[in-house]
Amino acid sequence: MTESAVTVRHLEQDPISSRSTEFVERKGIGHPDSICDGIAEAISRELSRHYLDEFGRILHHNTDKVQLVAGTTDPQFGGGEIVDPIYVLLGGRATKTVDGQRIPVDDIALDAARDYVDARFEELSAGMVEFDSRIGETSAELHSLFDAQDVPRANDTSVGTGYAPLSETDRIIRGLDPELREQVPAIGEDIKLMGWRTDDELRITVAAAVVSRYVSDTDEYVEVIEQVAEIASRYASERTDRAVHVDVNAADDVETGTVYLTETGLSAEMGDDGNVGRGNRVNGVITPHRPMSLEASAGKNPVSHVGKLYNLVATNAAERVHRTLGADHTEVKLLSQIGTPVTDPIAIDVDTTARDDEAIRRIVGSELDTIESLTRDLVAGDVSLF
Repeated sequence: MTESAVTVRHLEQDPISSRSTEFVERKGIGHPDSICDGIAEAISRELSRHYLDEFGRILHHNTDKVQLVAGTTDPQFGGGEIVDPIYVLLGGRATKTVDGQRIPVDDIALDAARDYVDARFEELSAGMVEFDSRIGETSAELHSLFDAQDVPRANDTSVGTGYAPLSETDRIIRGLDPELREQVPAIGEDIKLMGWRTDDELRITVAAAVVSRYVSDTDEYVEVIEQVAEIASRYASERTDRAVHVDVNAADDVETGTVYLTETGLSAEMGDDGNVGRGNRVNGVITPHRPMSLEASAGKNPVSHVGKLYNLVATNAAERVHRTLGADHTEVKLLSQIGTPVTDPIAIDVDTTARDDEAIRRIVGSELDTIESLTRDLVAGDVSLF
């Protein structure tokens, strides 16, 4: 952080706490956008491991251009059928040749994508998805930038952001997703949550895909929806003093039999497409009342791409300021410039209720200095990105 311009602005309180309204969203791991995030990151991890095994270092790649085109199903109570498979296009760029040695990038990517789907989803197997790899050769400019320096150089000019602590609403919405999946086997992994907090109320809208083989008729479907609503209401009420109101599958018309019934527990099976970067930020939620980077973190290379690294570093630094300095609120923004050392953003901006500027600078600098270990954690799969 030797060359960075650092600005620290002191706040009197957490700006969210003074707002009368807050919106927080989460897309579960089975949402089409999250599926794309997960596949993109799985490919990056496998490519990184292959590069390390074969060449002793991670070579340039970005596999953050995964797209999903929904399939077609005929869900019926008790079990229907899949008509057309989900289609997943694997895009991006990677180093495909080293000293004349061809690297099987497409094969690695396809295997990683299939393994990810098989490991993550109960009702969807890789055999039910059509995968197509069109990963191209990385650009010569980025390849040379990536390889030319001992210290990794930023391969983009971009901003990463992070804040801490999570608000009460953040925590409820982020935690409710796994709670519902654990307690209600009849719903799939595609759970979308939207929280609307006012001064005295928290309203939660839940979209939960029900798996057809678990319900034999409309009455059983309604029982599942009521169970989801009860669990969501109890979970939130235990974590807030506000009145809690929950709506589940608000588009249902039970009278006509138009309900959110699926074969796989995923909306991707029948009409909902997906792209990398349209889902949760690295802290697991989507927060329109907070500054957010539009960078897709999943799939970007873990060595030099600030679109991945700076969102994580900013979040980690904000959490450390909160934890060690007792800040009620800290927000960190990091600005990179292509070609500069990844450990030295050209500008750092911090908004915080903490008052020890020197300690704040040390914490941010310390997190930047640990990027190498962050890279190792990313390749190991120990860092959550969505």
